[in-house]
Amino acid sequence: MKQITNLKLIILVSLFLVIFGNFAFFSNTMKVYPPDLGNLAFLLSLAVVYFCIYVFFLSLICFRVTIKPLLIIILISSSITAYFMDSYNVVINSNMIDNVVRTDPAESLDLISLKAIVYLVLLGIVPSLLVYKIRLTRQRPKQAIIYRMSVMGVALCITILCIYLLGSFYAPFFREHKQLRYYANPAYYIYSIIKYVGKSTKEASRELKVIGLDAKILEDDSRRELIIFVVGETARADRFSLNGYSRKTNPLLEQETLFNFSNTWSCGTTTAVSVPCMFSIYGQDNYNSTEVNTIENMLDVLQYAGVNVIWLDNNSDSKGVALRVPFENYKSPDKNPICDIECRDEGMLSNLQAYIDEHTEEDILIILHQMGNHGPSYFKRYPKEFERFTPTCQTNQLEECSREEIDNAYDNAILYTDYFLSKTIALLKQNSEQFAAAMIYVSDHGESLGENNLYLHGLPNMIAPDDQIHIPLIMWFGKGFDAEIDLPGLSKKTNNRYSHDNLFHTTIGLFELETTIYDPDMDIIDHH
Repeated sequence: MKQITNLKLIILVSLFLVIFGNFAFFSNTMKVYPPDLGNLAFLLSLAVVYFCIYVFFLSLICFRVTIKPLLIIILISSSITAYFMDSYNVVINSNMIDNVVRTDPAESLDLISLKAIVYLVLLGIVPSLLVYKIRLTRQRPKQAIIYRMSVMGVALCITILCIYLLGSFYAPFFREHKQLRYYANPAYYIYSIIKYVGKSTKEASRELKVIGLDAKILEDDSRRELIIFVVGETARADRFSLNGYSRKTNPLLEQETLFNFSNTWSCGTTTAVSVPCMFSIYGQDNYNSTEVNTIENMLDVLQYAGVNVIWLDNNSDSKGVALRVPFENYKSPDKNPICDIECRDEGMLSNLQAYIDEHTEEDILIILHQMGNHGPSYFKRYPKEFERFTPTCQTNQLEECSREEIDNAYDNAILYTDYFLSKTIALLKQNSEQFAAAMIYVSDHGESLGENNLYLHGLPNMIAPDDQIHIPLIMWFGKGFDAEIDLPGLSKKTNNRYSHDNLFHTTIGLFELETTIYDPDMDIIDHH
């Protein structure tokens, strides 16, 4: 094979990445800047600018020893990134990387498809093999430095010239259309990895901050509380018939006397953000993953007050929330007695009565973390008998299914959640003589199902559609709470706007804890 210089290889790889790895970037950009005569020069300049940026960046980090390993890693990573962005219109930011790191490997299998393999082979493996086999010429150090500086200088000058000549386009592009840059491949995911590593390093160096040591149960609280807190997965508020959806996706819950808060919004668009956030004292406006992960949460405060806390998980994990409380994994048939193609949420209820019987003299909080509507394989998220809406999408490649098939599979999974929650309420009713029993159900985030060619979730909050952040929040109370809660007053608040921010203080309020960190203004419930 003919020998080429390091910089020629960098130029070729940069050109390949711009042409074949950035379909999502250019397709989204052309929605804002349609490719007409007025915008054509700007769109062409964008391709040139990104090419020059990649040449400049790769020239900084790629030398004779590092060039092949780094280029191969970038090509493989960029091919996977291109698949997800092209197929689902998602972006790979630091929150998404955190979500990937914390995702169970078994769940990741749902994302593997023939199309993903094609992307990996054609955009990742094949060019990586070519990079590996290419023979690089040796240059004298002085000559190599001069050549490298010249190429970097030319790339920088061309970039500056394009931005200067087309400043009227670039000014609003940088200022008003920041979301378009999220699709730049590999620039944005490399930036996000650096940001994620920096955050993780900072977290590791910080000591855990203790809160709520003064928490105690009020002396006049003579009745024990039993609260089951259900953390839903990927459920949209507008797919609950309780919220007016035309399909009866909540036939069992509609028969219960409960409080449905129809105007509730998530802290984030990924499980890795929303689950820690909903148990944190920090609200969304003050949310910082480093702060959240290095400070105790609601579960710690409840334990300080003497509440018996346990986390049961049929999802990937607690995202760090349950590190200091008892934790049981229900993803395996060894623990979960209700499994078919996968273990069902219902299995988390199987041993709860025995657990409750062992702690009748204590307040109890049980967290149930659902598999819920985890995508893209919605058809796997419910037993066959819940396939009421047909035909369904029977693949994880959502782009191969019609909107009707996707909707049907997704709605069937909501129907199974309705059944699961009704069984949870039935369990609480069994214990309403001994406890003041209650259920809180809230989803971590929503989901895009093809609207505006968006799928799944994970877009930054500032550009996320309502489908990804408008979530269901439901509460049910047993008769033991009649004397503790102004139920008629609460029913008047079900259309008020709430969010994950309210859950920390609402849950502490339900257990009637006395602590300086409790904010009654953030408590959804009016207490007598």
